[in-house]
Amino acid sequence: MAFSGFHRHPLGYLLVIGLFALSVNAIDIFLEWNVTLDSTIQPASQQQPVIAINGLFPGPLINTTTNDFVHVNVFNNLDEPLLFTWNGIQQRLNSWQDGVSGTNCPILPGTNWTFAFQTKDQIGSFFYFPSINFQKAAGGFGPIRINNRNVIAVPFPKPEDEFDLLIGDWSFDNYKVTRSLMTNPTIAFDSIPNIMLMNGKPPFGNPEGKAFESFAVTQGKVYRFRISNVGTSLSFNFRIQNHNMLLVETEGSYTNQTILDSLDVHVGQSYSVLVTANQVDADYFIVASPKLLNATEFSSLVGVGVLHYSNSAAQPVGPLPTGPDPFDLDFSVNQAKSIRWNMTTGAARPNPQGTFNVTNVTISQTFVLENSVTMINGLPQAVVNNVSYLTIDTPLKLADFLVNGSGVYQLDEFPVQSVNLNASFGVSVATGNHKGWIEIVLKNNWEFIDSWHLDGFGFYTVGFGNGDWTPELRNTYNLFDPVVRSTVQVYPGGWTAVYAFLDNPGMWNLRSQLLKNWFLGQELYLRVHDSDPNPAKERPPPENLLLCGVFNQSSVPASVHLRP
Repeated sequence: MAFSGFHRHPLGYLLVIGLFALSVNAIDIFLEWNVTLDSTIQPASQQQPVIAINGLFPGPLINTTTNDFVHVNVFNNLDEPLLFTWNGIQQRLNSWQDGVSGTNCPILPGTNWTFAFQTKDQIGSFFYFPSINFQKAAGGFGPIRINNRNVIAVPFPKPEDEFDLLIGDWSFDNYKVTRSLMTNPTIAFDSIPNIMLMNGKPPFGNPEGKAFESFAVTQGKVYRFRISNVGTSLSFNFRIQNHNMLLVETEGSYTNQTILDSLDVHVGQSYSVLVTANQVDADYFIVASPKLLNATEFSSLVGVGVLHYSNSAAQPVGPLPTGPDPFDLDFSVNQAKSIRWNMTTGAARPNPQGTFNVTNVTISQTFVLENSVTMINGLPQAVVNNVSYLTIDTPLKLADFLVNGSGVYQLDEFPVQSVNLNASFGVSVATGNHKGWIEIVLKNNWEFIDSWHLDGFGFYTVGFGNGDWTPELRNTYNLFDPVVRSTVQVYPGGWTAVYAFLDNPGMWNLRSQLLKNWFLGQELYLRVHDSDPNPAKERPPPENLLLCGVFNQSSVPASVHLRP
């Protein structure tokens, strides 16, 4: 019989709530999600099942305030296992709730499980999505807002309204069909999506006459757009006809406020921009066009919505607003370098987010991670330093807790520097020095823009460059005000350097956000370990812990596997 998270263990629930109560002004938010495969939504013309939550695509907004505790009881009505991950939510001291294959047993079909996590020390724009079985290609994603507490000032006036805008490329095929084609070397990496959706809706003027996305505004008012790239493979450039945007936030970091006429958003990234409705009453195009593709040749991959002024009586007219040349990577790199951390504003705590910078930190580790594609045992695989991650049935975090990983993975077999070894599969787990600073250099050998994401931490994005990275290039880093974010782009033939402070114990996923790359092995795990069992340093496993793989209820002493 299915069970619902803490409801199965009321004593454990009270104990956990006792720990949670230490937070200031926090509340508990309880959500119940019924996840289904819905064939009636049809965002495009094809008969295609979509993963819906409570009948919605995209899924419902998680609207929280920093320090709140969110409990999401997920009922899996699919015909295969399911997990959700909370893109950019750092899960302070609690990787048990991360929702990826290395940390959680999946929710089996016909059962339910409750995630419980705290939105601690973050304010900003994020999203969630299903993390296993290629399911993100079928939907299941939705927005997350983390709002400020009243005692924390926001560095801009309160807007008239806020809009969540989830944009992403979309393919017409059933995700299970696409998943099965990942064994085909040509299709695995060379296929191109079919359409660009805005909040699950096709572009304005689509030939099927389907509803397009539209946002109603009033002349003279200011609006916040929280923009996320929830696609599987394509970066896009975002712009609004005849309107500028004021960039204010990205993935929980306030940025220096910069006026833009267009903004590149890469797979997995989120931004907040303020838009002033300062034009005459009319309707205006909202456009998201793909990077590194000819928009004329791939016109269906240009997402188009509408900014509708309340007194407008006509639809938008004229050509779509033009953006930068999609092949002009200099524009994109220069814009990326211009996005800086606002060093004077408050963050989730009263002190400014820029209380310290990274000019004088001591780096304790350097990883140089290089991606490529190769064939292993006759199948196409994505590799990092010539290792393709082998997903196993037993979560690494579970094995780490129960048997110190013995028999499930071998720590530090993964090469953290670029190597010329023959490509192979591996359960890639590397040590991250607890409370140490790590430098990660990401090298991109693809012909497209890659995105990398690290669960549990923020990246201090210190540098971008072309060609090979060498230690001398550290002289080009921005160490004064690098923006902090959870997902960073790496341009074709180039490198991106980031710093991270590993103060969050756990087993944390470091991956490509491009779905095919991730599915085919471009990932590893960072084990940040603190041997002190104090729950204030790392939360113990939840009372509703699921067991799977080499473990089952009878294989683990009761005093261990369900301790509060």
